[in-house]
Amino acid sequence: MNKQQLFENIKRKKSFLCVGLDTDIKKIPEHLLKEEDPIFAFNKAIIDATADLCIAYKPNLAFYESMGVKGWIAFEKTVNYIKQNYPDQFIIADAKRGDIGNTSAMYARTFFEELDIDSVTVAPYMGEDSVTPFLTYEGKWVILLALTSNKGSHDFQLTEDTNGERLFEKVLRKSQEWASDEQMMYVVGATQGRAFEDIRKIVPEHFLLVPGVGAQGGSLEEVCKYGMNKTCGLIVNSSRGIIYVDKTENFAAASRMWPMMSTPNGQFRSQRPQAMHSEAWCGRSL
Repeated sequence: MNKQQLFENIKRKKSFLCVGLDTDIKKIPEHLLKEEDPIFAFNKAIIDATADLCIAYKPNLAFYESMGVKGWIAFEKTVNYIKQNYPDQFIIADAKRGDIGNTSAMYARTFFEELDIDSVTVAPYMGEDSVTPFLTYEGKWVILLALTSNKGSHDFQLTEDTNGERLFEKVLRKSQEWASDEQMMYVVGATQGRAFEDIRKIVPEHFLLVPGVGAQGGSLEEVCKYGMNKTCGLIVNSSRGIIYVDKTENFAAASRMWPMMSTPNGQFRSQRPQAMHSEAWCGRSL
């Protein structure tokens, strides 16, 4: 899927929601444990319930790898199910890979050849030769970690050099030498607030994958205000706040309801995932 196709999906659905499939066998409804493949059964139900409201799915590999071969099979079945039944969905393998060149090449082969997934998250810490193997695949995307949503992001990502340049800013500037906004996106956590302003000064045209809305408390309104560009430029992810709303047999239907979310005046309101578009949150039209 190229950038224009992604933007067209956002406009058509009036949504930039990505549903994170962080599926934990210990958190899914108990009745699913009787299924031959409980993880896939859960994912399938969530996907069928939310596909009309979102433009992307992001399975986090850690949740599948924790179950060994069974988990990996569930992951592959999930990817194939999305591709076969909802081919307009953008699929993100949240794997955070990155290693020396020949190892990264094998990671890239796994996700882009064997699984034929649209994109993979990549850690930039080891530099150019750990990232460029992923960029040799036409039509595939690298989503590079830049400024993440976790509290520990401040330990390194906000540190400044002698010129006052923060580490995440260096990542953004340097990585643009490796690929254009037609092949590279960046992870920027919703909890980072007005930092989106600084980020947009460096990468005005790139898409940003934005985790941290929902359970982590990031402000969707701030993300829109400071992060949106002329092609939307945002894929906003929520995982736990959608997939674990309900633990009964009605869990799939309940996943359509957006969790309680803060508004500018500090009050709370319930929003449906389809409200995650420019007109609802930013007063802006795409």
